[in-house]
Amino acid sequence: MFNQDRWKEILEVLTSNWFRTVLTAFGVFWGIFILILLLAAGKGLENGIRQDFNGIATNTMFMWTQTVSKSYEGMAKGRRFRYRTGDVSDIRQNVPNLRFISPRNQLGGFNGSNNVTRGLNTGAFDVYGDYPEIIKQEPMEIIKGRFVNYGDINEKRKVAIIGEGVKTTLYDLGETVLGTYIKIRGVNFMVVGIYKKKNSGGNNEQAQKQIYIPFTSFSQAFNMGDRVGWMAITAKDGTPITDIKEQIFTIVKKNHKIHPDDMRAIGHFDLYQQFRRVESLFLALKVIAYFVGALVLLSGVIGVSNIMLIVVKERIKEIGIRRALGASPGNIRSQILTESVFLTIISGMAGIVFGALTIYAINYGLEKAGPIDMFVNPSVDLVVISSALTILIVSGLLAGLIPAQNAVKVKPIDALRTD
Repeated sequence: MFNQDRWKEILEVLTSNWFRTVLTAFGVFWGIFILILLLAAGKGLENGIRQDFNGIATNTMFMWTQTVSKSYEGMAKGRRFRYRTGDVSDIRQNVPNLRFISPRNQLGGFNGSNNVTRGLNTGAFDVYGDYPEIIKQEPMEIIKGRFVNYGDINEKRKVAIIGEGVKTTLYDLGETVLGTYIKIRGVNFMVVGIYKKKNSGGNNEQAQKQIYIPFTSFSQAFNMGDRVGWMAITAKDGTPITDIKEQIFTIVKKNHKIHPDDMRAIGHFDLYQQFRRVESLFLALKVIAYFVGALVLLSGVIGVSNIMLIVVKERIKEIGIRRALGASPGNIRSQILTESVFLTIISGMAGIVFGALTIYAINYGLEKAGPIDMFVNPSVDLVVISSALTILIVSGLLAGLIPAQNAVKVKPIDALRTD
């Protein structure tokens, strides 16, 4: 129930010494402000890193061949081997809970010789022989035309999907692209699509200079036979690829007579494992933010508690008179706790508002400056604000608890004797 006299008294107490009240409130204000700013910065970093993973099937492993390090079944160490399309079939049939298996072949173009021509224009590009599933494993946006489909795979169509960087190099501005032909190592391929990579791990220009053609067409045009350069393997949701990759390695080692303990023969990159480490980093940053913010806030709460002790001491005669007039211990305790909570909440809310304005200013600056890698849209959600309010209320109660207990212990006769 609202008690006007009580709130009038609270305001008089807090405004009787403005300078002391402001200094006390600043500790709580600063603690909440730092907490919100740290959480927002952590969220901005998280958003930036997650943006780099956007569109990527994170439950994926990339696998390639390396040099065999152990002799086995009459096969010497130091030899090299190649994956075959039979390996892909064996993995698909014998390893459960796999979502995609994408065998790939590649012609290197980066820092290499020119391998693609169109008329008088030439360029050195990465050319990939792929299955349609690869677009679900890599972040890619088809801006014109289409991607590889199973009709292309089954009929070994010589079609190509090129990046915007390839288009800029081989075509004039405004020139029609779809339906035209490019030559890859002397073999004609019709362009049926143009893609744009959403992100590229920091190498955006090179990511737009890639060409995708059907895996079967690649094998036929460039005499690859049944060879496979490397594979992108994605597990179903709920089954980490990390947990089943040893089954995949076992099949490949058996097919190519590789020692079961040879850890070097099969190279791989476990994207799921790396992503889990990044998520652990997010959690650690959040814990650190809460810890540092809590410590700063604690110093502010201690300041509020100290000031309330001083306030109680200054009002000891008043408290004694109120007790003599019949005020109950609960009434006295409630008055002191209300003053403490009120001061804490007001200063804390000011910290929340100032923190929100600071975050808005940072986002406005980022928007004007353009996108920045690894840091996107720093923000805090309603859960954080609700947690902050809860912390403020609990902090206010804790700050006023000891002063309130001291006030309750005041005996009227002793208080009236105090000078």
